[in-house]
Formats: sequence, structure tokens, C-alpha cells
Amino acid sequence: MKEKQLPKYQQLKQEILSWLHTGRLKPNDQMPSENEIAEQFLMSRQTVRQTFGELEKEGWLYRMQGKGTFVSTPQTQKSRDVQTIGILTTYISDYIFPHIVRGAEATLRARGYRLLLSSTDNDKAKERESLDMMMSQPLSGLIIEPTKSAEGNPNLSYYLSLDYQHIPYLMINERYPEMNCPSLIVDDEVGGYKAAEHLIQLGHRRLAGFFKTDDLQGVNRLKGFIRAHHHYQIPLLPEFVIHYTTEEKRTKPYRSALDMLGHGAVEERPTAFVCYNDELAIHLLEAVRTIGMQVPQDISLIGFDDSNLATATEVKLTSLSHPKTELGSDAAGILIDMIENKRVIGSETGKVYKPELVIRESTIRIP
Repeated sequence: MKEKQLPKYQQLKQEILSWLHTGRLKPNDQMPSENEIAEQFLMSRQTVRQTFGELEKEGWLYRMQGKGTFVSTPQTQKSRDVQTIGILTTYISDYIFPHIVRGAEATLRARGYRLLLSSTDNDKAKERESLDMMMSQPLSGLIIEPTKSAEGNPNLSYYLSLDYQHIPYLMINERYPEMNCPSLIVDDEVGGYKAAEHLIQLGHRRLAGFFKTDDLQGVNRLKGFIRAHHHYQIPLLPEFVIHYTTEEKRTKPYRSALDMLGHGAVEERPTAFVCYNDELAIHLLEAVRTIGMQVPQDISLIGFDDSNLATATEVKLTSLSHPKTELGSDAAGILIDMIENKRVIGSETGKVYKPELVIRESTIRIP
């Protein structure tokens, strides 16, 4: 899908903000003239004037009559007296994310902080836009869920800008590996291992795994799934490991599940599905029913995150726990400590939560 192009003045605004955030232009430095910028970026002077006007209105630039336009000081740009913490998540309104946000919001409110919320819809371009929006606010700190963390960090300059401006931040659920910041994460590899181990101990020997691998959570859950097979010396058929991207989540796993169950002899089919999360498990439950099979009688099914979806259908899902509300509250508490005590802490500080197996009706022992 082609990315929607921003208006020219907005593109220029982002470019100039990156100069300010990364220190290319420092407080009280004089900006290049409107004519120079118009020539450099092949834009009209009117477009440059519009961009300068917005940046001046937001406090990033100031004009001196007869001398030109200059970069504002940080105190002019943003008032640190306004205690606002931003939360940037991949999604807001569905799955486990409302619980994370509610946990953070309760802690922030109790400590007198205001919450600014934004979602990337798991899109890197929207992550850039959200960071741009957040950093134009009087921001005291940021809680960030990385977008497609296994696919690199094209928005690195924005994260370096946070460091440069001494804005404390931490990451949840995963962390961009190159960033030296605290992170609060679930031990996803252990979760993937426990899911496979549970089924192996129930007698299953033909396990199929479905993992979203454009984020490191899915990569690590897959890693644990494979490690359990090695530990118990259970052969893992390559065609029983399905990896997919966010854009494929509604199609590829579903089709793959139908292919596995609908073709070949009964003894060649998988007896259990291990799913990236509960949302996918519910989707594959529909696939199983489509071809006239049942969970768990014909195939066992296990999810991840122990979300509300795990108990939303008549077949209650076996799943791995995710701290959700606790994680949000802990993240807010750590960030407030960084802000109020002016502590600079790195990736060695944070929290790792051990997922617990929650056994329900969707997994059974096979003869």
C-alpha cells in the first residue's frame, strides 16, 4: 500500500525539527533564510514562510526584526512545569492495550501527571508522525511500544532526539535493540517454550506453530517453540511453522491452517496449534470449525496473553499470561521516578515478567 504523502510544508517542518532535535541547529543559532531553504528543497518561498510560521507559533523559532529567524531556547520551546507523559502504543482500542493504558493512567493520575495518548496502528510512518506530535508538546516523558520491532528503526533520529533533549523514556513489550533505555517485557521465549512443552507433555508430537515475526515478541515466541522441540527431541516439520506479518494476519495463518487440516492422511496432520496470541487462536478456531473439526477433540489450541478473548467463546482457551495492567502501572512508576529524581538509567534497568500457563478447555491429552 502506497504511503500517503504529507503536504510540502509538513515535510519541510519535519526536516527542520530533525535539525533541532539532533543538534544540527542549536538554541539561538540563526536559521538559513527563506530564499536559501526554498532553493535547497525546490519549494516556493510561500511554502517555507508557512513552515516558519508554524514553527514560530509552536515556540521552536523566533524572529528578530531586521536580523532574521533564530532557534528558540529549550525553555522557550517547552515548559517543563507542565507534567505530561505520553504513551505511544501500536494499538489503543483493542486486544490487551486498553488494560496497559488503564494501568499506566491510574498511576499517572495518582501522581498528578497528565496523559497524552497516541497510536501507530503498527505502522512505522505513523510512529514517526506520532513522535513528531508528541515532541511538539510540553512533554515530561514517554512510554513507547515499538512498532514492528523486528524490522529495524527508521525513526532512530527521533529517539536520539529524546536523548539529546534529556526527555526520559522507556519501552514496553519490546525494545529497539540499539536504544539504551529501560524496558518492561514479557519473557516471550519462555512463553513459547511453555506452550510447546505443555502440549508435548500431553502426548502431542505433531505441533504446528503460527507466529507474527515483524515484531520481536513473535520472533522470541517462535524461538521458545523451537527450543522445546529440541529439548524433548521431537521432530519439527518445516511446513508446520508458519510465520507472517501484520498485514498477513487475517489471511496467511487461516489459509495455512485449512491446508494443514484439510489435506493428507489423518496421521500426517498436526494435532495441536500454538498461536502467536489469543486473537489469532480465535481466528484459527473458526478455521477448524469451517472444515467440520472441533477443538479440543480433533485439535488442541493454545494462545498467548490470557486476554479477554481467551474466555469469550464457548471453548475457553489455554493461554500464557501477560501482566497487562501491572505492566502499565509499573512503566508509569519507573518513568515518574526517572523524571522526578532526574535519573538517567539504561537498558539494564527494567523488568522482565515470567508468563504463566493458564490451562483451560482447548488443550487435552491425546491417546
